[in-house]
Amino acid sequence: MRLKKLIVIAGLAIACSEQAATALTDDKLNGQLLKLDPATRLEQTCDTEVMMRINEENKDFKVDKVIAYSLSEPTVSDNLIRAPGAVLRSHGNWYRLSFLCETGPRHLDAHKLQYKIGPVIPREEWTQYYLYD
Repeated sequence: MRLKKLIVIAGLAIACSEQAATALTDDKLNGQLLKLDPATRLEQTCDTEVMMRINEENKDFKVDKVIAYSLSEPTVSDNLIRAPGAVLRSHGNWYRLSFLCETGPRHLDAHKLQYKIGPVIPREEWTQYYLYD
């Protein structure tokens, strides 16, 4: 599966998933991820995994962007990111999102992934969160 976008966004509680994540299997994407510093790679891998998972599990969504830090800063440790203030964009709308993602030491695959999609973010709030069309 080829991905055109790496960054995805967050929300609150419309849908929830707690399945184990699948590893990113696109060698070209992994090659690009390896060029990033480890902290950025962790975030980008998790953003991508969340985007892929939501698109697979929620046919009403067509996520093209996930951002882990729009509503609040994520908490990051060695192989784990908690993003309670993330957002996602689907069909031109932004939604609140929260996720927890744990990767392996190279940050190229998610071993554990949980997410919750929240309500749509009203357009009049986009500017304060630096969201866009």
